[in-house]
Order: sequence, then structure tokens, then C-alpha cells
Amino acid sequence: MKILLTGSSGQVGHALLTSLAGLGEIIAPQRSQLDLSDSAAIEECVRATRPDLIINPAAYTAVDLAEDEVAVAHAINAQAAKAFADQAHTLNIPLIHYSTDYVFDGEKRDDQGNFCPYEESDDCAPIGVYGASKRAGELAIMATGCRHLILRTSWVYSDFGKNFMLTMLRLGADRDQLKVVKDQWGAPTSALWIADKTAEIIRQIQSADSKQDWWQQHQGIVHLTPANSTNWQGFAQAIFDAAFELKLMTKKPEVLGIPSNEYPTRAKRPHNSMLSTERLKKLFGIDAPKWEDSLQHCLQQMKNKQLTKELA
Repeated sequence: MKILLTGSSGQVGHALLTSLAGLGEIIAPQRSQLDLSDSAAIEECVRATRPDLIINPAAYTAVDLAEDEVAVAHAINAQAAKAFADQAHTLNIPLIHYSTDYVFDGEKRDDQGNFCPYEESDDCAPIGVYGASKRAGELAIMATGCRHLILRTSWVYSDFGKNFMLTMLRLGADRDQLKVVKDQWGAPTSALWIADKTAEIIRQIQSADSKQDWWQQHQGIVHLTPANSTNWQGFAQAIFDAAFELKLMTKKPEVLGIPSNEYPTRAKRPHNSMLSTERLKKLFGIDAPKWEDSLQHCLQQMKNKQLTKELA
């Protein structure tokens, strides 16, 4: 199998380079080799490589900056997604694409008035440019009629790149107290877990008796996150607790929860980013983990790398 992988310099793409090893030949063009804002370049890349599968985790993820760079966000998150999907449809190549919890407005509640998880079929109503651009990408892919999986995830972190976990570790090393938002809820999701589950899905495709039947039965949008949720304050506290236990930190700062209006940002964030994982289990037999377990695994990997460097 020949796999065309975008965004290998990002969190999920970087993790996929490891998780996809052994599944086939991985073609991973860098930004300097493939301009995702150029649809013609995308067409040329796909036609030149003729992959058996396209995986597109590349995205414009600067949520606040997107409010000012609307055209750039849509070029990468929507127009590039459409360009890949157009080629996927024309050349009969399946496409795996990644999306976000930010396609929702964050206001879904149950009958008791409590936040509850969004289903894949719930109406989308993004409240910012980033979410709108990602939703536009979803719609563009589905409109082409190509074979596709759109994997929605949330609050992605890893030991690579820029993310909340690494920011907390950096700030926590220097400060005795941190104020963190407490009224936004979601599922912190490890990029490594996303990559590993993507590879598991691909192995299911490879072992299917009929690839055409498999795609007919599994195509569409699926939520790929842990099963439980927390708020940003809880996530920060768990990071510090686990990192301190693993001796990645010499002290733990105090974490104070604050409402969103005390931490103003350029882009509004959804208060409820919880995503239902029932379809993930039904279609692929994948049990979503607790986010705490994935966090522990990620930090343990950081510790192992640290020890390896010390021994080198």
C-alpha cells in the first residue's frame, strides 16, 4: 500500500509517521514540497504519486489568528480538503481526513440542562473562523462523493509541537500559580492515540474481503476522542500531577480555575466540546480510553525519551 500523508510536521502527522510504519510506503511531502493553499499543486502531487490512500491531518490550527487570516484558514482547511477529495474521487482513492470539535457551537445540553456529548449527526454551528473553515472542509469532501472517513477529534496534545500540555509544563516550571479556564469542557486527545487508532482502522481496511463494501459500510464522519471529559483546569491539574509523579517536574504549581470571560481571546471557544464515541465502537470495535490513561502514556514516553538522552 502506498500512502500519501500530509502535515507530517504537525502533531498528528508526526505521530502517524510512526504508527503507519509497516503498513506500506509512506510519502510525506514537507511544506516546502507541497503548498496546501495551491489546489493545482495538490492535484499534481496526487497524480504524480498515485497513492492507494490519502491521509490529510494537515490543517491551519491557529484559532485566534484565523479570525484575522480568514482566507488563509479557508484555503488550507476547506479548499485544500476539497482539492484532495476531488482527486480522490477522480482517481478512486479513499481519503482519511481530520476535523474538530469546533464545528459545534458548544451549547448542547440534556433534559436536565447539563452539557452532553455531540453525536456525529448533530447540526453544526461553528462560532469562529477556524471551526467554520473546518466544517467547510467536511462539507466539501462529502460533496465530491469520494470514499472518505472524516475523523473529528478534540483538544489534541503530544510531546511534539505546540499544544496545551507542553505549554503547561513550560509555564508550570517557572510559576507557583496558574489561572486556567474552568467552564469549557472536552476530551483531551493524544496525537499518538489518534495515530494508533488510524493505523488500526487502516489494518481493518487492508484485511477486508471487499474494499468497496467496507467503504460503503464505514464511510462518513466518526468521532475519535477519549470517552470521558474534563475542563481545562482539570486537564492542567492532571498534567502537573502526573508529570510530578514521573519526576518531569520538581514542583507543582497551584491551578486556579477561572471563567472564560476572565481569559479573553480573539476567537470565542465552545463551552461544550464533548463528542460521543458510540459510533467509533459500533463501526470499528474501538473502545475509547479514559483521557487520563492516554495522558499518562504520553508523559511516560516523554520520561523514557529523557532517560534515553541521559544514557546516550
